[in-house]
Amino acid sequence: MADPKDPELRIKRLIDSDTFQYLLPRTDCGMIAATGTINGNKVVLFASDATSKSGALGIEGSNVILAAYREAMALQLPIIGIWHSGGARLSDGVLSLNAFGEVFQAMVLASGRIPQLSLVLGPTAGGGAYGPALTDVVVLAPEGRIFVTGPDVVKSVTGEDIDIAALGGPEAHSKNSGVAHVIAPTEDIAFNEIRDLVSLFADQGHFTTDIADLDLSVFVPSVDKRSYEVHPLIDAILDADGEKLELLPVWAENMSTVIGRLGGRTVGVIANNPAHIGGVLDAAAAEKAARFVRTCDAFGIPMIVIADVTGFLPGPGQEWEGAVRRGAKLLHAFAESVVPRVTLITRRAYGGAYVAMNSKSLGATRTFAWPTSEVSVMGAVAAVRVLHRRLLADLPEEQRSAMELELAAEHDKVSGGINTAVEIGAVDEVIEPTRTRTALVQALASAPHRRGNHGNIPL
Repeated sequence: MADPKDPELRIKRLIDSDTFQYLLPRTDCGMIAATGTINGNKVVLFASDATSKSGALGIEGSNVILAAYREAMALQLPIIGIWHSGGARLSDGVLSLNAFGEVFQAMVLASGRIPQLSLVLGPTAGGGAYGPALTDVVVLAPEGRIFVTGPDVVKSVTGEDIDIAALGGPEAHSKNSGVAHVIAPTEDIAFNEIRDLVSLFADQGHFTTDIADLDLSVFVPSVDKRSYEVHPLIDAILDADGEKLELLPVWAENMSTVIGRLGGRTVGVIANNPAHIGGVLDAAAAEKAARFVRTCDAFGIPMIVIADVTGFLPGPGQEWEGAVRRGAKLLHAFAESVVPRVTLITRRAYGGAYVAMNSKSLGATRTFAWPTSEVSVMGAVAAVRVLHRRLLADLPEEQRSAMELELAAEHDKVSGGINTAVEIGAVDEVIEPTRTRTALVQALASAPHRRGNHGNIPL
């Protein structure tokens, strides 16, 4: 009976039938490389041979990966790594470390030039952990484990007892580290998600502007303070019959990053999710979105940004976690990107978070707003509490709320809001929710197709 860990079987399970071709003759080096097609798209693949020394990688195995990268770069094809490796081959000593470095160099040189996808099916340790981490998207199967040092080393150094799953399994990398972009509940689903990713990156398609519109207002509460899940709105905007995948769904849940199709073409969606801490921006959410923006830009994927955000999360914890530094990554990512990118303000866009969510001042292709939305430095009531603090403090408590509302209404007239944003060009057009899909696809389709000229550094 064939070993399910056999790398040839794993590659054949991923690619279209009868398309497998070895790139190099197979040896016992712990790695194989091949070519094939996925949904008709030609790809280059390499896979750890976990049947040989637990897939440990030495000089010869590293050379197999380098050959795969040379082929993928020469033909400008997506490359997929199937990982199940115990790390460096001890028998090769320091030479294996040098070989790992050469592999990392090849990955970095390919970054942003060809799509790099990783499928982690088993324990992937030491240098093998950094291989997937350098790629664009990491899919982790249920038995996948990613860690630099295993439980035995952890215990010997720190005295801490931890098992391999808790150290580097799906829960650790979905909620805590943000290393794995997709956590698959089954191995079969993991393979299917890689296939979908190949289609979305390699067969991006072309926009069809004749699409059906829907009343999207039903997905967003009219009450400002009411929370809601943004995913139904994203689903309604994207094509119902197209491939769709959310990346990092349970890491920094206040920001959603989804790759799917609109009008038949691959697009990326970045959206505040008010169901989690009100959808405000924090350090992790900004970093998550920044990497996604750079991924889309590097591969010429147009973007849709759905803004419903009241600001950045305040507090010393955020400041100490680098909210300024990590928030600057999002500003930099949007300002640098050249792909078409359209922003939709559905309800609120306040302060610095308004700017960070692909504002017109950062180069957005088009900025749309729904008629009931609000653009401001902060909410009107919050603003008057600052501006008229002494006046409000002198009022009896029973009169204070009414005065706050009266002052807030006046503040709205003076400070502008949506109308002023339109007048100065910060918002291009106020549109009804019922024609949002059409407006988005037309704006993206009419913009020049461009692609960023940069790598995709793991932020």
